[in-house]
Formats: sequence, C-alpha cells, structure tokens
Amino acid sequence: MGIRERLSGNEAVAFAMKQINPDVMGAFPITPSTEIPQYFAQYVDNGEVDTEFIAVESEHSAMSSCIGSEAAGARTVTATSSCGLALMWEMLYVAASNRLPITLNCVNRALSGPININNDHSDSMGARDSGWIQIYAETNQEAYDNMVQAFRIGEHEKVMLPVMVCQDGFITSHAIENIELLEDEKVKAFVGEYKPHDYLLKKENPVAYGAYDTAAYYLEHKRQQAQAMMDAKDVILQVAKEFEAISGRHYGLIEEYMMDDAETAIVIIGSSAGTAKETIRQMRAEGKKVGLVKIRVFRPFPKDELAAALCKVKAVAVMDKAESFNGQGGPLYAETCAALYGKKNAPMMVDYIYGLGGRDVRVESIRTVYEALEKIVADGEPGETYRYLDVRE
Repeated sequence: MGIRERLSGNEAVAFAMKQINPDVMGAFPITPSTEIPQYFAQYVDNGEVDTEFIAVESEHSAMSSCIGSEAAGARTVTATSSCGLALMWEMLYVAASNRLPITLNCVNRALSGPININNDHSDSMGARDSGWIQIYAETNQEAYDNMVQAFRIGEHEKVMLPVMVCQDGFITSHAIENIELLEDEKVKAFVGEYKPHDYLLKKENPVAYGAYDTAAYYLEHKRQQAQAMMDAKDVILQVAKEFEAISGRHYGLIEEYMMDDAETAIVIIGSSAGTAKETIRQMRAEGKKVGLVKIRVFRPFPKDELAAALCKVKAVAVMDKAESFNGQGGPLYAETCAALYGKKNAPMMVDYIYGLGGRDVRVESIRTVYEALEKIVADGEPGETYRYLDVRE
C-alpha cells in the first residue's frame, strides 16, 4: 500500500531523489526549479541522505560538476529550468556523447527573451537534439513516478544516456496535488545500486573522458549513441512494466485517451493534457467523437506507436508549447509529420502553437481546436496548417 500525501511537483521530485539517495547533486538555483535543490539540500543537512551536494556558481558549472562525478562512477542528479538549461547547452552534449546517465529534472519555463518566468516547453525542446532521453509529466504523480524510473532507464547497459525528466513550471512544480508515494524500501530495491562498467576511478581498467575524437572514429561513436537512443524504447517499456508491478500505475511511450472510436484527435505534451481530457469528457457527453494522444516520451520519439494511434482518425491537431521558427510549425508537429509520412490512412493534420510564456489554456480554448478539426473533416481540406491558439493577431 502506497503512502498518500499532498505535495507539489517540486517536493515530489525532491522526495524521489531522497529515496534514491544519489551520490552527488550539482545544482544552481533558477525559478521555478529552485525548490528542488533547496528541499534536497535540507535532506543533506539533516543527514537523511549521504549525497555530496555541490553548490556551484552557474548552471554550466552545475552540469560540469555532474559530468565529472558521473564519469568518476557516482550516481548524479541535478535540476534546472529555462535559461539555466540553455547555459548548460554545451555540457548537455558532452554528457550525452560521453554516455553518462545523469538524471536532470527540467521544470519547463519559457526561454528568454523577452524574459518570462512562466511555463512553456521552449527550454527542453531547444535541447531535443542534444542526445538526452526526454520524459514529460502531466501531473505531480507522473513527475514523481518518472523520476523513480529515470535512473533505471538511463543506467541500463544497453542505454547509458542521460535522462531529462520534465514537468511544467508552476502548473505542476508549485501546485499541490494528492499523490501516492512508494515506500522507501520499494524505491531502493527498484532502482538498485549503480554499477557502471567503466569509470575514471576504476583502477582495474582506467579510462579517459573528453578526449579528442578524430574523423576516423567520430561517426561511429555518434552511430552508437543513436543506437542507444533507439534501444532505450524497449528499456523504457520494460522499466514501466516493472514499475507497474510495485505501484499499480501503468505507463507507456504514449497515452491514448478515448481513441477507440475517435474521429478527430489532438496530440499534446504535459499538463495541458489534463485540460484537454476535461474538454473531451464534455464533448463526448454531447456525442462528439473526440480523442487525445499524450506524448510521455519525446526522446526517443514514439513514431510507430503514434502513427498507429493517429491513422485511426480523420483529422489531427498537434499542440506545440514551443516555437521552432521554421515558418511552418513547432517541434512536435515536425516529428509527428515525419512519423506519419508515407502511412496509409494518414489523417489530415494541422499545428497549433499555444500557451507560450504561460498563456492560459482553457477548456474553451481546446474546444475551438476540436471544432476546427470538425470543420476540416466536413470540408475535406486542412486549410492553413500553421496556426496559433488564443493569440491577438
């Protein structure tokens, strides 16, 4: 039986870290992720964990310290948001290319400028090609559960990649929800000890990290890194299956909501899925056959699973909480288009850029998206595919 609590997303993530008791945390504060290292530092000070907490002078230094400790064989965590993640940019690529399974909680916040402290996905989406696994949470419960699973995923011998566990700034990070925690001993047994094969302090087989990679080897190393990302799919699903056995909570790469007989659907990431689900419940009561696919795992991208779900409907709206500035849509739209390319029975599709800088996403807003999809089905033509939701033109 789990432990029933009321926690914010930041508290829940910090509590998961406490249960796991990592070797090292390197961190620098930035809103809205500041509370995570703050809570965890209290656990360190109280002696509830024996983690080495490294307070540094910037987020670049935070990730640098994490790289150093993970390369030395220590299980390592951190947390950041927005411009903090951007300041880590160089080191994100270093961590991934060196196959260091650092776990980072990204509390999603708009990326400057203009400066804004509210939620969208521009920070983590900007890092989507850095080689990190990316897992997104809709609720505080999912933020906690994803954090517990992340270590098993990244540290798997077929993966050995860093993992970014994302949650929406303020919406989940600071809002308090009912949550069910696992007992400490269950989490410890589930996550297990970190036993890397090679690390700097292993005297039996000394290795180097960060050496210059010549043209004779660089391409092969990138191919291996790409293969690890592909292999992560099966590992994520296996870890989720084992997690369900101890928690009763089921997770996949995607979540389908009322998709069995849906004629139109939206694709969405993060907390806005909750608003969309409420919209669906209301419209279903009116006889509308609407559904939703929530992306839980963005990297590796679940192309096959997503295509199978969407090819059952007539029209789809992809909801992007980040801009790509490519003149035709956001990052999730581009990935979804690629997943559906060449598929038989592929639906008509449009993209909506929404919620940037914390713009409210209401049931009424999502309803207009479904109404637009209904018109697309009636007309047999998607029209303008690059759209904005609730923007003052």
